[in-house]
Amino acid sequence: MRPAEERTVTIFERSREGRRAFAPPATDVPERPIEELLPASAIRRQPPALPEVSEPEIVRHYNNLSKKNFDLDTGFYPLGSCTMKHNPKVNERVAALPGHARLHPLQEAAYAQGALELMWRLQADLAEIAGLPHVSLQPSAGSHGELAGLLLTRAYHEDRGEMRTKVLTPDTAHGTNPASVTMAGYEVVKVGTADDGGVDLDDLRQKAGPDVACLMLTNPNTLGLFDRNIEEIARIVHEAGATLYYDGANLNAVMGISRPGDMGFDIVHFNLHKSFTQPHGGGGPGSGPIAVSGRIEPFLPVPVVVEAASRNGSEPFYELAVDRPKSIGRLRGFHGNFGVFVRSYAYIRSVGGDGLRDVSETAVLNANYLRARLAEPGIGEYLPIAFDRTCMHEFVLSGAPAKRELGIKTLDIAKRLLDHRVHPPTVYFPLLVDEALMIEPTETETKETLDRFADALRDILDEARRDPEIARNAPYETPVRRLDEGAAARRPVVRQP
Repeated sequence: MRPAEERTVTIFERSREGRRAFAPPATDVPERPIEELLPASAIRRQPPALPEVSEPEIVRHYNNLSKKNFDLDTGFYPLGSCTMKHNPKVNERVAALPGHARLHPLQEAAYAQGALELMWRLQADLAEIAGLPHVSLQPSAGSHGELAGLLLTRAYHEDRGEMRTKVLTPDTAHGTNPASVTMAGYEVVKVGTADDGGVDLDDLRQKAGPDVACLMLTNPNTLGLFDRNIEEIARIVHEAGATLYYDGANLNAVMGISRPGDMGFDIVHFNLHKSFTQPHGGGGPGSGPIAVSGRIEPFLPVPVVVEAASRNGSEPFYELAVDRPKSIGRLRGFHGNFGVFVRSYAYIRSVGGDGLRDVSETAVLNANYLRARLAEPGIGEYLPIAFDRTCMHEFVLSGAPAKRELGIKTLDIAKRLLDHRVHPPTVYFPLLVDEALMIEPTETETKETLDRFADALRDILDEARRDPEIARNAPYETPVRRLDEGAAARRPVVRQP
């Protein structure tokens, strides 16, 4: 037990009646009863239950909370499929420049030419990266981009007089894919996985019928494996009259190396908050632009950033075009999260095309190096590679042998990693791998960091051979010990009693 003076107390325990952080000066404006200003239904009967504390206590409260978070600036974050990589801080400064941060979203186009030009140029860069000529920056995040792609698919088929009802998703699909399919009003149809980790072509041929609207796929998939049969997959889907949708969450593995458009995809979404230097996680703004082929372009959401005829005969003029009769309409209140666009554009322009290729090649190199380290004796027999072939940016281990032979589950390993100052990988996903751990080291981590991670896993397994109870009760050095996650999901406590 820590001494009383070091015990963590809540902000409500610090509260003292009448204590204030700020006392405004007296006003000479005549006071009016609040009943004259607001309807009775909008007036509180009781004051809000807020703590009454001084300014230093407020600052210390939030500063201490920030120190309890595990973040990428604190340690290694190998969260598979989420590309938790280092983001250059200079891009944060660029996005915070007054001309970017203080621009009102309803500013007239004539007075926002710099912002519109940046968006137009970002669209062109994303189109080149994807190998598809038309881009919309409007979707707010990856899952929003998925929904946009499915709405575009629906509009495309309805324009052709077709009413298709099913969307195919592999059982290696990201978890948001089936949710987006359901939200778009389609029926989810699962496609199996072949022995090499790719799409089961026979199962795909059987299910790709005239009622299928789309196949949602990412390549490489959530196993970190590039599908060798992607051209045949595209042929099967297109012969069935369906569209081919690319989930861009794993684009970090192929930038500058291969392009979804060249593989045959019709629609791609990007995760700017994964591959292009937007801070990830924490509920902050994301961005999920979509790139599409020519046959999908008429249905893009409005407005669309376009380069219009010059107004003075010399400088180009950029505007938001809305006259698009086949458009699926607007997907959000404003055009997009502009600060994310600034960061992403700064990143793409600073590293260039060759730099993006180097990013992906290094991410793949790091993943395969770590994959080889984790296959070593003392680790590999307890955490074998689920599909053991050259991976791309990530790979999946199975903790089934560790559970069977050492008595510790994947969750126990993940919790114990926290005591080694490592954020756990994604666990129990994809579902087709028993006791799965999905690991993505990214390109921004050093060899020494990867070695420390491999050594941490070896230590945890060695420790479990001596006493599995240690891992079963981990973590020990975090702000709180292991919680009852089931109870937290079923009976969450979200407010002060």
